[in-house]
Amino acid sequence: MSETENSEETASGSLMSHLIELRDRVVRMVLAVLIIFLGLFYWANDIYIYLSEPLTRHFGEDVSMIAIDVASPFLTPFKMVLMLSVFLAMPVILYQAWAFVAPGLYSNEKRLAAPLLVSSILLFYAGVAFAYYVVFPLVFGFFTSIGPENVKISTDIRSYLDFILALFFGFGLAFEVPIATIILVAIGFTTPKKLGEKRPYIIVGAFIIGMLLTPPDVISQVLLAMPMWVLFEAGLIASAILFKDRLREDEEADDELEQEADLATASAHHPLTDEEMEAELDQAEADEASLDKKD
Repeated sequence: MSETENSEETASGSLMSHLIELRDRVVRMVLAVLIIFLGLFYWANDIYIYLSEPLTRHFGEDVSMIAIDVASPFLTPFKMVLMLSVFLAMPVILYQAWAFVAPGLYSNEKRLAAPLLVSSILLFYAGVAFAYYVVFPLVFGFFTSIGPENVKISTDIRSYLDFILALFFGFGLAFEVPIATIILVAIGFTTPKKLGEKRPYIIVGAFIIGMLLTPPDVISQVLLAMPMWVLFEAGLIASAILFKDRLREDEEADDELEQEADLATASAHHPLTDEEMEAELDQAEADEASLDKKD
């Protein structure tokens, strides 16, 4: 058997082992979601009542939520528990993904990736909690107070679930801004100084993302954009602290390059005088003589 055939068999075996490992880890992710789902499904209606409380607290005594579709009383809590199971299983899901890619990382990358993994999970949950405890009361209080007096608010349970899931996802994703900032600096794509100079564009981008990730109301857009801005500033501070030694070395190297470029530009615009030219020639002759002696 030739070396080429041996290498092909080795590559094929390695690929197959990676696929088997990927399958096993995906199965573990699904099992984690399924176990949590089975544990929560019995209390699906109670959980839905808890999640709808920021809206229903503004209802009158004779007002309640409604179900327009025939299957909504069953399918909506089912969907809610399924999504909640994915949220709660996120540490397991991210850990399995981390364990799959970790063998291919360098030791310094592993040291950085593990804290970022834990931080990303905590920040995602913080974003969801911020949406539920801060944004929902303000948004629903505003919506229920501006309607005409003769209009009775009876929200469909499926529409409400879609609304809060969009906000949960938007705020959970937005709270990952510090992690994204640190990763960009870690891979050398940019620096905290350069990002700070682009702050006006970042702020505008935060409001655009708030418009895209939240329902079409100004309150939730602003409440998403402002934390993104604050978290961006936190990411700048954290990245400047974590990579201060490397950033200092890069700045020193950039300063040296700028000085060399300035000297080259100055030489191009200011020709050497006769004395400077003679000094350069004498130095060149001295260097050549010293090289001849070494030879």
